[in-house]
Amino acid sequence: MTLTKDLKKKEQPKQKQGMLSNVMEQFEVAANMVGLNPNIKKILAVTNNELIIHFPVRMDNGDVEIFKGYRVQHNNALGPYKGGLRYHPTIDIDSVKALAMWMTWKTSLAGLPYGGAKGGIQIDPSKYSNTELERITRRFAYALGENIGPEHDIPAPDVNTNAQTMAWIADTYMSTKAPSERSKNQHVVTGKPVGSGGLEGRDRATGFGVFLTIKYWAENKNIPLKDKKFIVQGFGNVGYWAAHFLEKEGAKMVAVQDAFGSIQNTEGLSVEDLFKYTLNNNGSILDFPGSSSVKKEDFFTLDCDICIPAALGSQITKNNAHKIKASLIAEGANGPTTVEAEKILLEKGVTIIPDILCNSGGVIGSYFEWLQNRNGEIWELEEVLAKIDKKIKDAFKRVLAKSEDKKIDFRSAAYFIAIERIEKAYIQRGIFP
Repeated sequence: MTLTKDLKKKEQPKQKQGMLSNVMEQFEVAANMVGLNPNIKKILAVTNNELIIHFPVRMDNGDVEIFKGYRVQHNNALGPYKGGLRYHPTIDIDSVKALAMWMTWKTSLAGLPYGGAKGGIQIDPSKYSNTELERITRRFAYALGENIGPEHDIPAPDVNTNAQTMAWIADTYMSTKAPSERSKNQHVVTGKPVGSGGLEGRDRATGFGVFLTIKYWAENKNIPLKDKKFIVQGFGNVGYWAAHFLEKEGAKMVAVQDAFGSIQNTEGLSVEDLFKYTLNNNGSILDFPGSSSVKKEDFFTLDCDICIPAALGSQITKNNAHKIKASLIAEGANGPTTVEAEKILLEKGVTIIPDILCNSGGVIGSYFEWLQNRNGEIWELEEVLAKIDKKIKDAFKRVLAKSEDKKIDFRSAAYFIAIERIEKAYIQRGIFP
C-alpha cells in the first residue's frame, strides 16, 4: 500500500481547500498502513488548539486597520509546538491547519523534540511600509501573548517573513517579561538575525537540506551529481541555496522559474551570477544575460535530471505530471505535488523526495538555534552545517530502509516513521486522566 495509489481522486475548487484535504487523506492512508491505534488516530486527526486574533494597528497616515492573525497548534506529544509564521493575503484557518499537521510529521520524522504548529497574518506585506510591518508584527506578537513561549510554542520565519520579523517578535515577547527574566526567553522564536541570538547558517539550512537529500539519494543509486541537469522553481532562499550547493558538486542549473517568469539555458546558468543579477533587478530573474524565456506552462516539461519545486503548493498536478522528464523530484516547498500527480509520477518510475524529509533542514536548523540560546552557546558555521548534515543523513537512512523493507515509496515510508514515533509516545505515556 502507498499513500498515493490508494487515495480517491477529488477535484478541489480551491488550492487552500485541497491542501487540507490532501494532508488529511495522506494521514488517513498512512494511519491505516501503520495500523495506528484507533484512539490515537482520533487525537492526531484534529488540532489541539486553533487561535484566530483580530487586532488593531495604526497606519503611517494615522488611520487604524484591523488585521486577522492565526496560530494553530496541531500536536505536542513529542515536545513544544514548532512552526513558521507566514504573511499572505490568502492565508486562512484551513491552510494553517494543514501546514501545522505537516509540521508535526516533519519534526517527528527528523527525530526532534517538537510538535507541529503554524500561523500567520492575512496580509499582503508589499502594501505596507517597513514601519507599519513592524507595528503589525509587534501587535500580533503581543496579542498571541502566552500562546507562544520558548518551552511551549516556538514560531519561525515562513512565506514573506524573515529574520527581521523574528527579531521584532522576540523583542516584543521579551519586553513583556520582568527584566531579570528577559534573557531566558530569547529562544521564543528561531530564525533570528545572527547578532540577535540567531544561528550561523540558519539562512541556508532549508536549501542545504534539500541538497543533502539529493546527494544521499544519488549516492545510494551510485549516480554522480557532476553534469546532472536540474531545474528550480522559486529562486528565493530555499531555491537559491539548494542550487548553490548542487552547483558546487558539479551539477548544472539549466532553468529557473520565479514569480516574474521562467528562463533557461541548456548549457547552464550560473547560480551566483543569477543571484547577484536578481539583487539589482527587483528580485526578478527575467532578461538574465545568456538566457532565453520559457512559457510558464512549459517549465516542468523541460529536459532535466532533477526537478526542485521550491515555491508554492500544488504546482505539479495531473495536468503536467505526464510531461515531466526529471527522474527525481526534490520537494523544497510544502505540498508542491498533488495526490493525483504523485500517482502518475510513481507509475512513470520517478522518485519523489517528500517535503517532510526534503525541506526539513529549516526546522533542524531552528532546533539548533533553540538549543544554542537555551544553553548559552555560540556555534560556528562549519559546526552548524555538520550538525544539520548528520540529522538529515539519519532521517534519509531511516526513510530509505523503511521504503525498501515495506516496498513502499519515500513519502509513504516517511509518514510511516513519523506517525509510528508519535504513537509510541502516546502508548508509553498514556492519556490523562
